[in-house]
Amino acid sequence: MLLASWNVNGLRAVLNKGGLQEFLAKVQPDVMGLQEIKCKPEQIKADFGDHNIIYNSATKAGYSGTALLVRRGVADDAAITYNLPDDIAQQYLTADAYGDPNQEGRVITIDLGDYYLVTVYTPNAKSDLSRLSLREQQWDKAFLAYMAQLKQTKPVVFCGDLNVAAEEIDLAHPKQNRGKAGFTDEERDGWHRYTAQGFVDSFRAVRGDLPEQYTWWSHWAHARENNVGWRIDYFMVDERLKERIIDARIYAEQMGSDHCPISVRLQ
Repeated sequence: MLLASWNVNGLRAVLNKGGLQEFLAKVQPDVMGLQEIKCKPEQIKADFGDHNIIYNSATKAGYSGTALLVRRGVADDAAITYNLPDDIAQQYLTADAYGDPNQEGRVITIDLGDYYLVTVYTPNAKSDLSRLSLREQQWDKAFLAYMAQLKQTKPVVFCGDLNVAAEEIDLAHPKQNRGKAGFTDEERDGWHRYTAQGFVDSFRAVRGDLPEQYTWWSHWAHARENNVGWRIDYFMVDERLKERIIDARIYAEQMGSDHCPISVRLQ
């Protein structure tokens, strides 16, 4: 099973640029998570070829949102759930100045038989760190609780833009960015709670400490051309599935967004 993920930074934009169509034709993933789609289903007229698309749009127009592309015949009758469960959301989440994070279309879960696949778009702490408290004290704890809940039934794989570089190797300039959004101690601690709960960073499991491997680049100062980037997009695989990881990749050459796609292949 080839699973892929991409923060497209606007589904309409990436379709207009042809990037998503190009990636689907070239890589042919079985299931692909998309983050930051920034649209409603009725705004998309595209043909996704062999894939059906499942949307979870934010209540707020033009903001956040996720989607799943599922190859026809792979999981046609699979159970789909949206957002965090009500019991977890009510326990952990409250609205902030930006709104209710569980109304921002951030999570889709699909039952793939042997395991659940979850695509997630983790809230950004914001450049002024105005959402760091929500991120650390609410969202990360809520999402971790949801993963633990799912794991009681079967193994889980989750993918998406986690908006954090976990280690210094995961960004080009760690010293200059220490304490900034995406590389605060609080965000990094939240990421490490996933590994403590038994999730494996599939890319590092396959590629080891391979340096200069990034999934997002700023629009400023020719960052992408110079590969001054951050690895903030992940496939986190339940340790019970670790031996089934065959490959994990970053497609840094794929254009169409300020992020690039990633993938993991499982037996």
